[in-house]
Amino acid sequence: MDSAVSDLLAPVEDDNVQPWQNDRSRAPIATKIVVAGGFGVGKTTFVGTVSEITPLRTEALMTRASEETDDLTATPGKLSTTVAMDFGRITLDDDLVLYLFGTPGQQRFWFMWDDLVRGAIGVVVLADTRRLKDCFPALDYVESCGLPYAVAVNHFEGTPAYEAEDVREALSIPADIPVVIMDARKRITVVESLLALLRHALDVTPE
Repeated sequence: MDSAVSDLLAPVEDDNVQPWQNDRSRAPIATKIVVAGGFGVGKTTFVGTVSEITPLRTEALMTRASEETDDLTATPGKLSTTVAMDFGRITLDDDLVLYLFGTPGQQRFWFMWDDLVRGAIGVVVLADTRRLKDCFPALDYVESCGLPYAVAVNHFEGTPAYEAEDVREALSIPADIPVVIMDARKRITVVESLLALLRHALDVTPE
């Protein structure tokens, strides 16, 4: 066999390569998860924190033209916004691969949501306790689609801490829907949010 071809077929030595990727007898279980929520709630950070690949981001600079439609009160330092989607990948449980798709938060880009949720097993809806009303459109959307979902409350520094059950009551979230308190900058809490959604999706999916 040509040496160049042999080099291409040889296992790749890379810290980011998972065991199943070098085992040709196995195929990964690929799962799509959507991360939704209001403007500036932390969706881009959520995806980037856990992605084992360089996340794909479609961001544009904020301009004065958006001042009348985008409330920057809670996020005065925000300079850019997602205009299409965020994309990342994380491998769990050896060969379970999650593909994460973050939705744009601005209302004028919500038409993208119909495409992003296609084929997804569920949605993580991010919430910010300073602006809980901003997550209602995402909650209404996933409920109308009939998709399993979990609510992840992104706790920002310097804001009051709330219990998950307090947020559940404020948002009128049904008792069977997972509600978790997390920090989108901390990998372990983001993973816990994804696992909460996966467990819920498995519970409600018919066998």
